[in-house]
Amino acid sequence: MTTIRADEALAQAYDGITAVVGDLDDAGLQRATRCQGWLVADLLLHVLGDAQRALVALASPADGPADVDDVSYWRDFPADDEASTRHAWWVRRSAAAFDSPGGIVRLWRDTAPAAVRAARSANPEGYVTTQGHVLRVPDFLATLTTEAVIHHLDLTPALPDAPLPGPLAVGVAVATMDGLLSDDTVRPTAWDDQDFLLKATGRVPLTDRDRLELGESAGWFPLLG
Repeated sequence: MTTIRADEALAQAYDGITAVVGDLDDAGLQRATRCQGWLVADLLLHVLGDAQRALVALASPADGPADVDDVSYWRDFPADDEASTRHAWWVRRSAAAFDSPGGIVRLWRDTAPAAVRAARSANPEGYVTTQGHVLRVPDFLATLTTEAVIHHLDLTPALPDAPLPGPLAVGVAVATMDGLLSDDTVRPTAWDDQDFLLKATGRVPLTDRDRLELGESAGWFPLLG
């Protein structure tokens, strides 16, 4: 992935989330998402944390070499259900501390574009540290894009008129999932990119036909949570 593609994809991913939440009233921001127990406002606050993390990481260059790339970062991500439960509870309480759900949208509108500007200004040959790892800047941006695209899809089940993520951002997320699969895996022919992302992340279960077409590779699913 080139650096231009990486920062453009992140911009498209964050613009896509803004397009989903930007015009929602407080009732809309309190609709359910695909993330168990989280409302739209809760999930937006979680993604906001990624944009804030991007600002910190991009302003704090690290020495190389990288110890993970945009794919292996996810393989090495600790699967800690207890930590995830604590984080989910923290997010819900933090979101509830706002005077209204719209306050989270306003903070997102300020923070997400700033993260994109920082991404565009970052040294494409440089490194950053985040979540205990060192990554090349383009790979770091790809991890942010992948997470934003997945959570964009998480935001939309109760928002039938919401726009889908943009194609450049989706391409980054799909490339990540492809990288997490074994090289000889063939994606089921009926899947489009959205199907792949939802099933690869466990949002939608595999069907019997999916398992038949995937063969032994079905055991890899979900590729990330």
